[in-house]
Amino acid sequence: MTNGWTDIRNADLVLVMGGNAAEAHPCGFKWVTEAMEHRKARLVVVDPRFTRSAAIADFYAPLRVGTDIAFLGGVINYLLSNNKIHRDYVLNYTNASFIVGDKYAFENGLFSGYDEGKRSYDRSAWGFARGDDGFVRVDQTLKDPNCVFQIMKKHFSRYTPEMVENVCGTPKASFLKVAQMIGDTCTPDKVMTILYALGWTQHSHGSENIRTMAMIQLLLGNIGRAGGGVNALRGHANVQGVTDMCPFAASLPGYMSAPTEADVEYAKFLEARTPKEMRPGAVNFWKNFSKFHTSLMKAWYGDHATKENNYAYDFLPKRDGIYDVMDSFERMASGEMRGLICQGFNPIAALPNKTKLFQALSKLDYMVVIDPLETESAEFWKNFSEFHKANTADIKTEVIRLPSSCFAEDEGTFTNSGRVLQWHWAAANPPGEGKTDREIFAELFVRLKAMYKKDGGKYPEAMMKLTWNYSNPRNPSAEEILKEVSGRTATEILDPKTKEVLVKAGGQVAGFGQLKDDGSTSCGNWIYSGCWSEKGNLTARRDKSDPGEMGTYLNWGFAWPANRRVLYNRAGTDLSGKPWDPKRPSIAWDGEKWSGTDIPDMPPTNNTAPPFIMTTTGVGNLYAPMAEGPLPEHYEPFETPIGKNPMNSNPKAVSNPASKIFKSVAGTFGTKEKFPYAATTYRLTEHFHFWTKNVESNAITQPSPFVEISPDLAKEKGIRNGDMVKVWNDRGEIRATVVVTKRMPRLKSGGQNVDTVGIPIHFGFVGVAKNGFLANELTPYVADANSYTPEYKAFLVNIAKV
Repeated sequence: MTNGWTDIRNADLVLVMGGNAAEAHPCGFKWVTEAMEHRKARLVVVDPRFTRSAAIADFYAPLRVGTDIAFLGGVINYLLSNNKIHRDYVLNYTNASFIVGDKYAFENGLFSGYDEGKRSYDRSAWGFARGDDGFVRVDQTLKDPNCVFQIMKKHFSRYTPEMVENVCGTPKASFLKVAQMIGDTCTPDKVMTILYALGWTQHSHGSENIRTMAMIQLLLGNIGRAGGGVNALRGHANVQGVTDMCPFAASLPGYMSAPTEADVEYAKFLEARTPKEMRPGAVNFWKNFSKFHTSLMKAWYGDHATKENNYAYDFLPKRDGIYDVMDSFERMASGEMRGLICQGFNPIAALPNKTKLFQALSKLDYMVVIDPLETESAEFWKNFSEFHKANTADIKTEVIRLPSSCFAEDEGTFTNSGRVLQWHWAAANPPGEGKTDREIFAELFVRLKAMYKKDGGKYPEAMMKLTWNYSNPRNPSAEEILKEVSGRTATEILDPKTKEVLVKAGGQVAGFGQLKDDGSTSCGNWIYSGCWSEKGNLTARRDKSDPGEMGTYLNWGFAWPANRRVLYNRAGTDLSGKPWDPKRPSIAWDGEKWSGTDIPDMPPTNNTAPPFIMTTTGVGNLYAPMAEGPLPEHYEPFETPIGKNPMNSNPKAVSNPASKIFKSVAGTFGTKEKFPYAATTYRLTEHFHFWTKNVESNAITQPSPFVEISPDLAKEKGIRNGDMVKVWNDRGEIRATVVVTKRMPRLKSGGQNVDTVGIPIHFGFVGVAKNGFLANELTPYVADANSYTPEYKAFLVNIAKV
C-alpha cells in the first residue's frame, strides 16, 4: 500500500476493484466503514460478481473477467476529455510534459519494437527525447503532439463509453456513473483511494491493471495524499514481509535487482543499477544502490566481504534466466530440477494446472515440506479417489515432512499491507516434534556447512564464508535476526556538522540514511533499516496516540521506509509546500524544513526537488516502459469467452503479446467453441485461506465445495439450485454443488452473452472440511509478463448437471 489501513478513513471515495475487501480483508475493511460513517465517503465496487463489498456499496458496476484495463482506460479517456484532472499536479508532479522520441508508435494492438519470435519488445523504441544537456526535453504547455499528455489522449481516445460497454459488458450508464464519481475527486479538497488485491494481479496482464489505476490516481493528484494512494491488500499477515525480503531469484532483499550471468564485473553491475538523473533536481534515491548492496553483503558475509573481493560479489549466484515458480515447475517436469523444498507453501493447490504440477512433483528425487499442517502437496503421492487420482507405485519422489510452528507458536514480526512491521510474541510452543522455521533452517545450514567442510563441493566459499554469529547457531533468536536485518555500524557515525557521535561503533543504525558503501555498515534489508535502532525494538511499539488525528500512529510498530506512513507525501503539497487540502495535512514546509504528522518523504531541508524521490526524474510515471509497452492496452485473457479482442484486428495482439508461453502448453488453451463460459476463482471469509481447512470451526461455517452461476445460465442448462454439477476443460474437471445466484450477472460483451462460473479456491483433499476438488484443476499455465503471476482469474470452462 502506498498509504495504509488506518489512512483509508481520510478518503472521500473508496474504489474497490480487483478485490473484495469486505470478504477477504474483513478486519481492515473496518476503515472503509469508518470513512463512510464519519466522512460520508462513498464506496464504489466494480467486479464481475456482486460481492460482499458490493452489498454495502453506494454503487456497483459489473464487468467481464479480464477486462479491467478497458474499463480503466475508459476512465482515463473520460478524465482527459472532460478536463477532470488536477492540472497543477499533473504538470509538475508527473511526466505528462515529457517529449517522447520519434521511434515510438502504436498500431493495431502493438507498440513499436516488437519481436514476435521472442515475444518481447525492444524498449529503447519508447525512449524520451533528450536535450543537449542530456536531460529529457519537456513541453510545459502540454501541447506538443509528442509529449506524453498528447500521446495519452490519442491512445485512450479509443476507450469510449461505448467501447467499454462492448468490451467489459458494463452498461454505459453504469460506467459513466463510476467515471463521474472518480472524476469528481480531481479537486484539491477531494481525494479517492483504490483498494485492490489478487483480482488484479492474477491475470496475464495483472501488472498493467495496477499501472493503469496508478495513472488515474496521478491524473487526479491522489498519490502522496492522506486518503489517497494505490493500495494493495495483502493476504496472510506477512505476505508484504515475504515480498519485501524478495525470496525470488530476480531480486535481493529490499527490491534490489540481483545479478545475472551478464554481470561479470562488479563495477559494471553497480553502474547498471545506479541510475542517472533524467531531470534536474531529481533526488533519484536509487543512486544509493551501492550503499544498500554493500551493506547487505556485509550482513551476509561479514569479515569475508571486503573491498578487495568486491564485498563478496562473486559469492552471489548469477542467474541465467527466470526462476519463478512456474519456470521451476517446468524444469521439474522436464527433469532438470530434481529436488524441492516447500516452506509454508502448498504448490499443488496454489499454482495453476494441477495435472501438470502432479506430473512435475512425481519426477522429483525428493521433496521437503516444511509446514505445521497437512497439505495436499505433502500428500500428493497418495490416492484420494476422484479428488486426486495417484498410483503411489509409479511415483519415485521421496517426501520428507518437517513439522514447523504456526504463527502463534513463534515470535518475530509481521509486515501488514500498510508496510507496518509489528512484533508478535509466542503464545505456546509448537506441539510434538514441531520446530520454528528459524530452527529448521539454522539446523539445515549448520549440517550443510559441516558436509561442505568434510566432503567439499562445488564452489564451497559461498557456503563456508557466510556469517553466522548467533548466540545459538542452531536456533538463532528472532531478536538477533531483526537486529541484523535492521543494520549496524562497525565504526562511529558522526553528525556531519557538529561531529557529535550519533551511533557508537557496534551500534544499531538509525536508518538507511546512515548506510555506507565502504564496508563499515551491514544491513539485511535497507527498507527495514532503523526498525531496531539504539532506541530498541521499534516494531514492538503499541502507542495509539495520533497527533493531528490523521490515523498516522507513528508510535505503533514501524513502517518502512523510515517509519513513513504515506509514501511520496511531498506530493500532498503544492510547489511552495502548502498542503493541497489544509484540512488533511500530512506534511508541510515551515519555511526551513518539512514537518507534520508523518515522516516527510523528502530530504528535510529540500523544498525544490520534485516529490517522487525513487524515480530518476522526480515525477510520477504516466508513461513508462513495461513488458507490454509504455502505456496500458487491453488484451484478452489467454482463454477469451468472446474469441477476439475488440480493441484491434491483429491476431498477434488478442492476448498479452509479451507473456511467456511455455512450449509444454503452447496451443493447448481453451476456445469458446469448446468451453463457452468464463470462469474465475475467489476466497471465502469463513475459510480465510487454505490452511483453515484444518480448523473445525471454519470447516463448519463453509463445510463443502460449491460453484456459483447466474439464473440465466442455470435455466439454459437445466440446472437448479443445489444440484451437483461438473465443471471441466481440457486440463481437468471438478464436481461441486451449484449455487444459482444473481450475484453472477450475465453480461453482453463482444456482441454475445457471457456467463461466468465462480469457483471458491479453498477446498481440497486434506483437512477437516469435506473433501473437494482443487480449483486449479482448471486454471491455465500462463502468467503476467512482468511479475509472472499466473492467470487464475479468467479462463474457460463448460458446465453440466451430473
